[in-house]
Amino acid sequence: MPIPVRFISLAMVAGALAGCATYSPQPLDPATQQTRLVQRTLSDPELSGWLDARKVPSAWGLDRLAWTAVHNSAELKAAQAHWHTAQAAAITAGAYPNPQLDGSLEHVPASADGSASWTRGLSLGIPIVTAGKRSARIAAAAADAEQARLEYADVMWRQRQQVRSALVDMLAPADALQTLADAQSERARLMQKRMELGLAGHPDLTQARLTAQAAIAEAADARRTQVESRATLAGVLNVPMESLAGIPISFDIVSVPMPASQLPQLDLQREALLKRADVLAPLAAYQSAEASLRLEVAKQYPDFTISPGLLWEAAQTKWTLGLSLLPPLFDRNRGPIAEAHARRNEAAANVMKAQAKAIAELDHARGGYLIALNTLDAATVRVTDARRLVVSAQRSLAAGTGIRSEVLGAKVELARATADRQLALIQAERALGDLEDATRTPLIGQPFPVLRMTDNNKDASTP
Repeated sequence: MPIPVRFISLAMVAGALAGCATYSPQPLDPATQQTRLVQRTLSDPELSGWLDARKVPSAWGLDRLAWTAVHNSAELKAAQAHWHTAQAAAITAGAYPNPQLDGSLEHVPASADGSASWTRGLSLGIPIVTAGKRSARIAAAAADAEQARLEYADVMWRQRQQVRSALVDMLAPADALQTLADAQSERARLMQKRMELGLAGHPDLTQARLTAQAAIAEAADARRTQVESRATLAGVLNVPMESLAGIPISFDIVSVPMPASQLPQLDLQREALLKRADVLAPLAAYQSAEASLRLEVAKQYPDFTISPGLLWEAAQTKWTLGLSLLPPLFDRNRGPIAEAHARRNEAAANVMKAQAKAIAELDHARGGYLIALNTLDAATVRVTDARRLVVSAQRSLAAGTGIRSEVLGAKVELARATADRQLALIQAERALGDLEDATRTPLIGQPFPVLRMTDNNKDASTP
């Protein structure tokens, strides 16, 4: 082989090897990971610095806890990794096909004059992609990456709402129900004394004891709900439950419902539906299906390879030019095109389904919240009336015109009214959370713009 050609071949090989990536092993140790999870605390300096850098309020309320969940969430890290994988796939889709270098060596047997020779060949196969297939692949991969980004953003939003839900459940009226149980138990003891004096019968005492036992069980259920909600919160934060011990949790944001007069207008909230990540994700899936259909249609036109080469035969240098392609004589890619058409129609239906679901959720959540506010207002009035009744009964007892059982009865009514108001507050806060979910926008507290947080040009966890 002549020296210049040999040099060119070696240079091409060396250039290809110079651009190769290197492999770096990263073994995982499950035991070490588990130890880190078990030892994770809310006072970790790295977490504190991360929160402070994002100017998150220092009080352990909804905002700080939500950002802590974002920082620690294993589910969110998995969604982010999926997004990065989709971005890498977009790089693959945009890659140009590599040329193919072919060499040949042929020995020609001795002829009649006794001479023998060698024939040497070298050709370079250059693939030519036709009909815009590469741009279609890039468009499909970019849409897939956008869908993964939107799904990641929706997972981030769910971290906040899971924290919010756990905080709301922790508002269970254990104290008010314990007060009610104490008052009912006191009434049962008074009924015992009345029976001993012959002023009441066994049925009255039995009824009083059953009522007291029911109140005690109700208070125990509320305490269990608080403990379970605390465990749920620890799970969302991805920290051991004991890490919450000594943490002063603030319920300010989840214990003050937004007045109906301050709600955004319905038209504005319906416009916000178009910015929901879980509504935009099916749209990205449709764009991917559209690009995939374009790719399958383009595959009706074959790609081809041009192969210029050199041939050295009998001390002569010859130029060669080859052309290869796979003509679609029997199949015009009809099957894959039909499948791509069907997938695009399915993706379009999913877009409409997501939009219809979002509209229904908004209307349902808004109506439910307004009803919950009315229930809360009525419960608040009842608490006010019950307090007046207690004051009146105590004054009558002090003046000698009332009896102790009337005071206990008034306290029972106040405790029950207080517990019912707390339950009405919980229902209102849950309805407010549903309303926030409908637009993926916080109505109380710091903004949580998940789509801007997952901007491709920014750190995905930067507010």
